[in-house]
Amino acid sequence: MSAGIKSNGAPDLAMLRMDDGAVAAAMFTTNLFAAAPVQISRDHLHNSRGHANVLIINSGCANAATGPHGYADAQTIGDYVAQVCGCAPDAVLMNSTGIIGKRLPLSNIEKAIAPLAQQCVPGSAEPFARAIMTTDTRLKMSTRLVAAGVTSGAGAISGAGATSTTQATAKITENPPHSKHIRVTGVAKGAGMIHPNMATMIAVIATDAALEPHELDAMLRVAVEQSFHRISIDGDTSTNDSVFAFASAQRGAAADHGELQRAFCEVARELARMIVCDGEGFTRAFEVRVRGAVSATNALDLAKTVATSMLVRCAITGGDPNWGRLLAAAGRSGARLNPERVSLRVGELVLFHNGQPADISKDIAAAEFCKPNVIIEFDLAQGDHEDFFISSGLTQEYVKLNSEYST
Repeated sequence: MSAGIKSNGAPDLAMLRMDDGAVAAAMFTTNLFAAAPVQISRDHLHNSRGHANVLIINSGCANAATGPHGYADAQTIGDYVAQVCGCAPDAVLMNSTGIIGKRLPLSNIEKAIAPLAQQCVPGSAEPFARAIMTTDTRLKMSTRLVAAGVTSGAGAISGAGATSTTQATAKITENPPHSKHIRVTGVAKGAGMIHPNMATMIAVIATDAALEPHELDAMLRVAVEQSFHRISIDGDTSTNDSVFAFASAQRGAAADHGELQRAFCEVARELARMIVCDGEGFTRAFEVRVRGAVSATNALDLAKTVATSMLVRCAITGGDPNWGRLLAAAGRSGARLNPERVSLRVGELVLFHNGQPADISKDIAAAEFCKPNVIIEFDLAQGDHEDFFISSGLTQEYVKLNSEYST
């Protein structure tokens, strides 16, 4: 609902209720200016030993760098939410997103909490996803279904996907009462200040599976590492970044942990890609894939360096087939490589192989650089390790939007 935090009257307050309680886990920003709600959520999650009943998020104001008054505001909101929802204060998790350095309109939010709690109903995740948006231009939602069954340990997470997928704009509904499937559903917001070790984003992934706190925490960390920690829009991380996960046990049936982990990873990856493709000023995305590296660290370092290079991002924006920038970024990445063994492919074209350029015309190469999603692949031919990183072009619109963000 709208609590009057955003001046345009758009929805700016969202609540997720789990009246029977749920196992909870979260990963938070590593920024030392972590916002008041992040600090409180960390404490509540620790004090509750991984359980929660309510998550409340506001958009339009980050409540970060607001000192003791901002912290007290967040605490007041959390205490009132607990009172309205009939749970312990430590069972309330929270976050905020928006401009840093401004205090929340506390009275507006307090007036909205009771009506908001009353209108929480099972069903579509769309209202929640819409209310947490800031500069986002589209909803970000994803879901998977996993067959209920006996758990068989951690399992593998590579290979085929889970059994069902919704579109980003589809209505995500609760499971039917007698469903034979467990659901994993995620929503997210984020369009700027996106970079690993958390990005300016808030994501919530919920499942009706039964999990212990340590199981959910481990599942979330694997999913985040393979998704939100593999994207960048502008190299900045924020004060409020958080990914929350909840397991309600409402399905009353176990799921294979390998399949459930795969579903978590797929939902997180889909949300992460949606964030990149809704980046501020977005024109096209690109993915850097590295294989044949001598170590996992080498593969990630090279992929991340190329994907976050300002010159590479400018080339992607302009559809400029300047593949020399790709090699230059790879060469300064710190990854071990032998230039005479490196191959570089963009889309279907090999542009560099065995230390020398391939005989490809500029026009043909430009067609690959002008695709909506540009795939760049390095083969270092030195080992068995691989990784990837996703980013977007750097546009004039991004600069314009962020030069006027608070004014």
